[in-house]
Amino acid sequence: MVSSSRAVSVVVAGGGTAGHIEPALAVADAVRAQRPDAVVTALGTPKGLEGRLVPERGYPLAMIPPVPLPRKPGKDLAKLPFTLTGAVRRTRKVLRETGADVVVGFGGYVALPAYLAARSMGVPIVIHEANASAGVANKVGAKLATKVFAAVPGSGVPAEVVGIPVRASITGLDRAALRAEARAHFGLPADGPVVLVFGGSQGAVRLNDGVVGAARDFADAGVGVLHAYGPKNSVEVDVPGYVAVPYLSRMDLAYAAADLAVCRSGAMTVAEVAAVGLPAVYVPLAHGNGEQALNAQPVVAAGGGLLVDDAAFTPDLVRETVIPLAGDAGRLAAMSAAAGGSGHRDAAGTVAAAALALAQERRTS
Repeated sequence: MVSSSRAVSVVVAGGGTAGHIEPALAVADAVRAQRPDAVVTALGTPKGLEGRLVPERGYPLAMIPPVPLPRKPGKDLAKLPFTLTGAVRRTRKVLRETGADVVVGFGGYVALPAYLAARSMGVPIVIHEANASAGVANKVGAKLATKVFAAVPGSGVPAEVVGIPVRASITGLDRAALRAEARAHFGLPADGPVVLVFGGSQGAVRLNDGVVGAARDFADAGVGVLHAYGPKNSVEVDVPGYVAVPYLSRMDLAYAAADLAVCRSGAMTVAEVAAVGLPAVYVPLAHGNGEQALNAQPVVAAGGGLLVDDAAFTPDLVRETVIPLAGDAGRLAAMSAAAGGSGHRDAAGTVAAAALALAQERRTS
């Protein structure tokens, strides 16, 4: 029996990309909301974005070696058993030091060591699969887990479908109430439509080229642009109403300032954009097994967005499709309602409640 005198300890494993980290932090926030005395620790790797994102949200971060899971034979696959063994050993140490009562995993480089370490120590496992097509780590982890959740049906793991955990500052966002403040914050026009363009944490050259090539057309149509082009990229635009920045640290204000988004369709991006009711032109990154296109399909099918192939996103398409859409208030209103109705706003709370129940069960068994 685990001591019941100390606070509940929850370890979340979702390092690497924002698509893994943000759902993990949303669940961490929900755990604290439901059990303010709970101790939540995040697992991460030195290479991931969690080194910045986790401390910013006020959670301790325990580093373990990353374990990439190669898709093809090669040196990395040959080294996998040794890399994985070391990472599991380090993770077991973290679980002992934190007194972990439950591990909640979201896939990515830290997830598989977390699942294997937890299983070997008798710590219950909860998994959330955010993508329309499950990754290797979660496919393996699902066989070891006590409870498995997924964002959409047919992800490749047997799961309860709950949507994607999204932070409360997004699910509770009142875009209309923040509109004036948000536009002033970014130096955008107070009136007229605004298009938000972003390509994830690193930006997207295809999106950058498409919108910059039509920058003058936006201005001529009276459409403002808030463009996050990525810290590794650069753009040069000098037209009225066009604000270009390398990175957006206040996505809540970016969503509030905009009437339409142009973005990639990673699982977390789709979840947040839909949760705030923002119509979007989704341009899936063409990689893997087409996961990004699958992520966007439910929102697009509901009428909350458009899907454009990466290769087709050109300045001409922006002129012919994006700019006219930005100026069509009636169509945007209908798309906004459809987008807002397609999400699952209570996913974080559902996953957190399941994790806390398993933690409590372990402590009293």
